Amino acid sequence: MKRSSIALLLIVCSILSVETLSAAEKKTPPNIVFILADDLGWRDLSNEGSPFYESPNIDRIANEGMKFTRGYATCQVCSPSRASILTGKYPTKHGITTWIGDRAGEAWRNTNRHDSHLPAEYDRNLRASEITLAEVLKEAGYTTYFAGKWHLGSEGSWPTDHGFDINKGGWDVGGPRGGYFAPWQNPNLESGPDGESLSLRLSRETASFIEDHQDKPFLAYLSFYAVHAPIQTTPDLWKKYREKAVAAGLADQRFLWDRRLAVRQVQDCPIYAGMIEAMDTAVGTVLDKLDELGLAENTIVCFTSDNGGVSSGDAFSTSNLPLRGGKGRQWEGGIREPFYIKAPGVTKAGSTSDIPVSGIDWYPTLLDLVDVDVPEAQAIDGVSLLPILKGNQIADRPLFWHYPHYGNQGGEPSSIMTQDDWKLIYYHEDGRSELYNIADDPVEQNNLVAQHPDKVKAMWQTLDAWLDRTGAKFPQPDPNFNAEKRRERWNNLMTNGMDRLEKQHANFLSKDFQPNKDWWGSAPVTRD
Repeated sequence: MKRSSIALLLIVCSILSVETLSAAEKKTPPNIVFILADDLGWRDLSNEGSPFYESPNIDRIANEGMKFTRGYATCQVCSPSRASILTGKYPTKHGITTWIGDRAGEAWRNTNRHDSHLPAEYDRNLRASEITLAEVLKEAGYTTYFAGKWHLGSEGSWPTDHGFDINKGGWDVGGPRGGYFAPWQNPNLESGPDGESLSLRLSRETASFIEDHQDKPFLAYLSFYAVHAPIQTTPDLWKKYREKAVAAGLADQRFLWDRRLAVRQVQDCPIYAGMIEAMDTAVGTVLDKLDELGLAENTIVCFTSDNGGVSSGDAFSTSNLPLRGGKGRQWEGGIREPFYIKAPGVTKAGSTSDIPVSGIDWYPTLLDLVDVDVPEAQAIDGVSLLPILKGNQIADRPLFWHYPHYGNQGGEPSSIMTQDDWKLIYYHEDGRSELYNIADDPVEQNNLVAQHPDKVKAMWQTLDAWLDRTGAKFPQPDPNFNAEKRRERWNNLMTNGMDRLEKQHANFLSKDFQPNKDWWGSAPVTRD
């Protein structure tokens, strides 16, 4: 070979080597799959200690990443928590402080609950001025996709109005209109063949999106309607979990009264267990698609819920024990959630953290993980959890909640602050407080207000300053309040109501149980 030919060959090889190195250095930014359950309690997963429910696919996210044992939603009901995830702000700042559609002011009297206060007003749509997580990622070159429950406003404030390129099923309502089996009624998700599972449909849509957009970074935000009421499952899953409950021994009593409403004490509802398995199977569909396409090692996967499990009110479907209360309530069962992050190359498989973290932290954490700055104009409250994911610490800080409303599940207008192991609850009806040490008393039965007055005073001063700083709104006394009518209502719920609940939930486990006519693939019904 001539010397000139050898020289040319060396030059070509050198150029190819530089190009190859350059391509290797330009690694595709990580994808994000964010999975949000609705009304799923902290204890509703097998990896969190449930002996009854089965969730191997969701458990896989926890086992392959980091599990936060004190992960919290920013509210005890759904819409505020959902807005906080997308904005990085506390509900007091983004303005949605209860579920959208809840009554406020004098309209609360029409509920006939005879409460002492009129709940505060709140925003009914996510503000256009908020720079959502989807908008920031879209600006950074991500394709953004939303599937499932939105419940952050009416038309004009749907997912595609807040940074999502694609919307499959997100609209005004908070529940699955028409039920969990096709035909359903959703203007943004064509109904499937009769009997199709909504949870499985959402996962298949998400898997298809991932396959179609695998060549550039994406945000896939899968927001299940499950396991929100109505509780519905298939005959096979009902049978499986009925047999499991019977084999474990059926309870004689499932409910106890706690302050304002009955609370479920036992996890044995076969319908609800079937819903969890269906959602878990749907999660598996998405995880399997990432594996199939070779995307798992460059995809951040997150899982959480928007509020505690429904142990009171709605479907009374689960128990959050040993935590007290559940959805809509001010105790740990209402706000503590599964909170998992799998970030390949960052998180250590099977790692855990007991540092308290909040829904406000998702926004800065995810942006930090993909090396995108938080916009200066978006005055977030959260902090990046990246140091924790790497095995380090973050600065000690208090966490706050403010719920100037009455929960459908027995919750009271209250404000909450936690710091370290201490938790203060301030009640707006009468100004009383509760103080718990969560480490020593996770069931919140030992009120330490009398023993630690200085601690109460210091925490209240911090909480009060935060409420003032963030523009919190408060419930107002109702001049028409009738205490006797409220006592009569509570007494009826405590007697006749408890009796009805016990019979209804025992019937779910009867060999002769028959479902409602709007599920297992039957004709649709209309729900308001």
